[in-house]
Amino acid sequence: MLPTKQNPISHLKEGPVKKKILIVEDNKDSLEILTLFIGRIGCQAVRAKNSKEAIALAEIEQPDLIFMDMELPDADGIKTAKILKQDPRTSKIPIVALTAWISDLWREKASRAGIVDYLIKPVAPQTLKEIIELHTKGRIVRDAMTSEI
Repeated sequence: MLPTKQNPISHLKEGPVKKKILIVEDNKDSLEILTLFIGRIGCQAVRAKNSKEAIALAEIEQPDLIFMDMELPDADGIKTAKILKQDPRTSKIPIVALTAWISDLWREKASRAGIVDYLIKPVAPQTLKEIIELHTKGRIVRDAMTSEI
């Protein structure tokens, strides 16, 4: 279908619905594994290696969910989460801690920072999928429109 004056985008169709997940992880191997898992469950992975990248990408990409490592090279995940939760552009994005820190104190700090869930590494792919589904209900971002020629 060609575009018409009445409907200039009639030749476009909506692309598949994909959830966009920001992975904040400084460990290269963990980042690769998480990216692979996220892709295999049908989501789009956006990657950040530190707090500064995470904040910038969250603002630009507007992910449906953020998996946040708690120990980053430039700031801990709790401080990063607080910054994201104070910014109106990113405050509604759910953040899930993904960490090796097994501590009730850190869980409490994470909760007070606005982190909605706390996962201990390593995490099974099925658990990632369940967490994504749980925390992204109603938060759907459409892929770029695709052309039908």
